[in-house]
Amino acid sequence: MELKQTIEKRTSIRNFTEESVPVNDLKELVRRAGLAPSVNNYQPWKFIAVTNKDVLSKMAIKVSEKIKELPENKSIASKNVKSQVEWFATFFENAPAVIAMVMEDYESVLEKGVQLSHEEINKLRNFPDMQSAGAAIQNMLLSAVDMGYGACWLSAPMMAKESLEKILAVENPYHLIAFVAVGKPSRQLEPKSKKPIDEIFKLIE
Repeated sequence: MELKQTIEKRTSIRNFTEESVPVNDLKELVRRAGLAPSVNNYQPWKFIAVTNKDVLSKMAIKVSEKIKELPENKSIASKNVKSQVEWFATFFENAPAVIAMVMEDYESVLEKGVQLSHEEINKLRNFPDMQSAGAAIQNMLLSAVDMGYGACWLSAPMMAKESLEKILAVENPYHLIAFVAVGKPSRQLEPKSKKPIDEIFKLIE
């Protein structure tokens, strides 16, 4: 599939068939993710693919528990909002595969020469760690389309990050960043409409 067609076809898929994703395809998705640019080519990432239904269920339960613990405000919609968020944060339980991205902190050269913490420098540079993560995940999402799969990038489960890290046996210096759910789409979805180019483009000559 041509790159332009892949980009235009990509959309978030949250409902999948029961067809499994072969290990070699999971490895290929991760290989392509690892080709993404990263700050100073540090490549701070590792990827954990999960296809075990019991493990996926345990992770979903931890996410649900965390959402239920969130204090509700006084709005009438509060319970409905939490219920909706819970579904969007746990649908990965029914995906044939979930790829968890973990990263270690990038130590900037600046940290060796200035009296600023890693967090302060990271903020000044507008979080190059997260920008690197986003590039790798986008590679994975586009590759999923190219390989005939559907995928969805999830950040909501990170509300239960500590519990999920224990289940996945993530150890220092790595920490959990995001999930990507992958599988064959249960039905074909049209990509959502995007803002027109004239609304998002500005030229300074």
